[in-house]
Amino acid sequence: MNDWINLKTARGPVQAWRAEPAGEPRGGLVVVQEIFGVNAHIRSVAERFAGEGYLVLAPAFFDLVEADVQLDYGPDESLRGRELATEVGMDAAVEVVAGAAEWLRRELGEAKRIGCIGYCWGGTVALRAAQVLALPSVSYYGARNLPFLDQSLRAPAMFHFGEQDPSIPPEAVQAHREKLPNMPVFTYPAKHAFNRDASPDHYDAPSAKLALSRSLDFLHEHVG
Repeated sequence: MNDWINLKTARGPVQAWRAEPAGEPRGGLVVVQEIFGVNAHIRSVAERFAGEGYLVLAPAFFDLVEADVQLDYGPDESLRGRELATEVGMDAAVEVVAGAAEWLRRELGEAKRIGCIGYCWGGTVALRAAQVLALPSVSYYGARNLPFLDQSLRAPAMFHFGEQDPSIPPEAVQAHREKLPNMPVFTYPAKHAFNRDASPDHYDAPSAKLALSRSLDFLHEHVG
């Protein structure tokens, strides 16, 4: 069953898209949105991971400041999304992930593990989930990662970047390798948001397929 649920967090209630696997879940996964909200693309990402056997929750982080934000990908929407992400803030976003992880633990029981995967703004939230919440996390093109790279990880993390992403230059990618030498850092011949199949000008199918395969291997090892 895929539907919206009410999720309680330390910062207040938010909606979250729940995607359930067909059989017994192998573990739980928190999917963290881009700056465009939990729109059709992010819901499809959640459902893709549910198809891989995970019980997935994709919280609507922007509900903390504005309800039901589902933006398209034009320049005005990008500006609005950045404003909302700034208004929510990284600390509150991490607390929303904590609330989602706690919901998943209640549903799955303590024997199952929980992970996190995030995209764009959500890529940095995923990094913080590994540092603050000890959740194994996959970070896709997190352009806001750099200020946090000196902080210790409490769980494994994996990073994906596009080599043609102007918001994340090569020296920023290299900083991940230098600051987190034991964590896998991958680059692809692609732009920012290369996983977003809803944006033909950004989507790169071979890169998205390879990154997904690597992400699933990571999740199989560290979540279940």
